[in-house]
Amino acid sequence: MLLTEYRPFHVDRQLAESTLKENRPLTVKGVIQRAEAKNQNGRIYPKEILEREINKYIDGPVREKRALGELDHPESSVINLQNVSHNVTKVKMVGDDVYGEVEILPTPAGKILQALFASGITVGISSRGMGSVKEGHNGTVEVQDDFELLCFDFVSTPSTHGAFMTPVGRALQEGKIQVPEYKYINVNNIIRDIICDNTGMCKC
Repeated sequence: MLLTEYRPFHVDRQLAESTLKENRPLTVKGVIQRAEAKNQNGRIYPKEILEREINKYIDGPVREKRALGELDHPESSVINLQNVSHNVTKVKMVGDDVYGEVEILPTPAGKILQALFASGITVGISSRGMGSVKEGHNGTVEVQDDFELLCFDFVSTPSTHGAFMTPVGRALQEGKIQVPEYKYINVNNIIRDIICDNTGMCKC
């Protein structure tokens, strides 16, 4: 069965907007997965299983620069290159937490993702994998040894509790931050601006 796990992904919207305007790549980092913690679906990933799969992910897709992910979760174990939005460039496991560094790609889906970040919209980070689960106590289910990690996707589905992601090269500061007004008031405007030129003519 297809197993997914969600986490919140918060990015400094000022930095995201500046990279969008200047046509520069955006890279974000933070916790992307956690072992031994019950998620919103009551699912628990044992540390030894998750650590094994993270090591395989580092030695394979990450090292070979093909740790791609999509914008939104497909109901498939296959990564659709037409919908790729990002590439995971670094991953490490510290305790029960999995930390990742993610580069947003200049693809159509990647530009939409970057614009969403620039508009201050919270997007979730979600692992996608294949495997089975076994029912446990108190409504929990435990991921079994046949679990195989496939990738990490960005999604709109509500996320589980966890650490927030921050842009690389700039730390988020506590306290009130003056944020300018943004022209993007909804997702439709963001998508329209990306696929249309300044004359209002759309490329689709």
